[in-house]
Amino acid sequence: MIRTAFAAATLLLAAAPAIAQTEQEALETRHDRALAAGYKALMLCGAIANAEANGATRTPESVAQWELTGIQAPMSAHIADLPYTIVRRPTGQIAHVAVRWAEDMPARIAAYYGPQTGCAILPIGAPEDASDPEQAVAVAPPAVAATPARPAAATTRRGKALDAVLAAALGETYGKGRTTAVLVDRYDTKGAPGERRERYAPGFDGRTPQRTFSVAKSIAATLVGAAVLSGEFSVEDPVALGYWARSGSVDMRNAITIDHALRMATGRYSDTPGNRTDALYYGGSSVDETATAWPVLHKPGTVFRYANNDTLLAVKAIQKWIDFYPPHEFFAKLGMTGTVAETDYKGTYVLSSQVWSTAPDLAKLGQLYLNDGVLPSGERVLPEEWVKYVTTPSGPQPPTGTFGYGAGFWLLNKEGGVPSDTFAAVGNRGQYVVIVPSRKVVIVRRGEDPVGTGFDVAAFTRDVLAALAAE
Repeated sequence: MIRTAFAAATLLLAAAPAIAQTEQEALETRHDRALAAGYKALMLCGAIANAEANGATRTPESVAQWELTGIQAPMSAHIADLPYTIVRRPTGQIAHVAVRWAEDMPARIAAYYGPQTGCAILPIGAPEDASDPEQAVAVAPPAVAATPARPAAATTRRGKALDAVLAAALGETYGKGRTTAVLVDRYDTKGAPGERRERYAPGFDGRTPQRTFSVAKSIAATLVGAAVLSGEFSVEDPVALGYWARSGSVDMRNAITIDHALRMATGRYSDTPGNRTDALYYGGSSVDETATAWPVLHKPGTVFRYANNDTLLAVKAIQKWIDFYPPHEFFAKLGMTGTVAETDYKGTYVLSSQVWSTAPDLAKLGQLYLNDGVLPSGERVLPEEWVKYVTTPSGPQPPTGTFGYGAGFWLLNKEGGVPSDTFAAVGNRGQYVVIVPSRKVVIVRRGEDPVGTGFDVAAFTRDVLAALAAE
């Protein structure tokens, strides 16, 4: 009897790892579905609500075709099958998007808080009525008055070469990605707008905002520059989060500066490199919960590690300035009226990725850098030599690849046929704002590139500049 019981216990212990593995797989699948539902809710909300606020139209079918296909695993395995509901206020404005993912849990909710801050994903388990205190009902989307798009430059014999390059960008000449917009602005020697050429995929135009992904990091660096111009901050200031400071000299994180954060050199650990801050972006956690608590593994300023959390840390360092001068006011000053910086559910801006913008608005960001931080009106909004600061690779550099890194911007200074002063804001799924000061040119490419594909922005830039030189 004892021997039988012992044998049974031995078998149970032997099976325990397999049981634990099965339980863990089930748990991970459940978590993946929750994240996929958050992704779907936020993309539907952001794409449709921000477009409508800017006088454009996006449909759920369009979002499914572009934003919700070709996404990263493991969410890609679940997202198409998750049912959703778009709930609108009696005025017709979106209140929230609900996506069901589990029978025993509330739907994932992305709530729309208006044209200044767009949509926010609520925590997993948030009740649907938590998103909108006003009465909301399911109604048809509001009618959107047609706004004439800015006319493209007339095609001349000299302009045909550039038109051919832009047409090629909408195909597969530069890769298997999916281009939604290409725009080229050329300015005169005084920085005044000159000729613009732009092309769009069907269903997109100059009023259509798309998520910028990591182009937002360059926007964050721009906001840091504006804060530095105010005189209240320096890039050499420590980030100085209160709960770090309370630990005193024993915590090396107190040595992290704003400059370290902008250069991806805080030396901190994070669970995944690059752009996978899923708990914040789609899980419904907050910036404070996600980005600030990671420990230091390297002396700050010595190792490059591309991380969303570093950009979020730089923004946290200027939080008091952002509270006084929120992003939408800065965008308005630049004329970026179709750009929206979104927040977490606590109201903290997610300026590492969660910004929606149009191609013409991103061209205005590029123009600001061509003009060394001075608006067409003559008002300076960035410090003198801020362009030099963000394009100087003074920090540790990426270990692989041909692009260098400055402070919030990538450097195309090693590409054959591309001027060495070229730099760019770069985002996931093929977002590019390329700035060529020596040629007074800004190039914008928007896309929804599927995972595993890409767009050769260096070759595109080379061909654009060659076509302009031939005119």
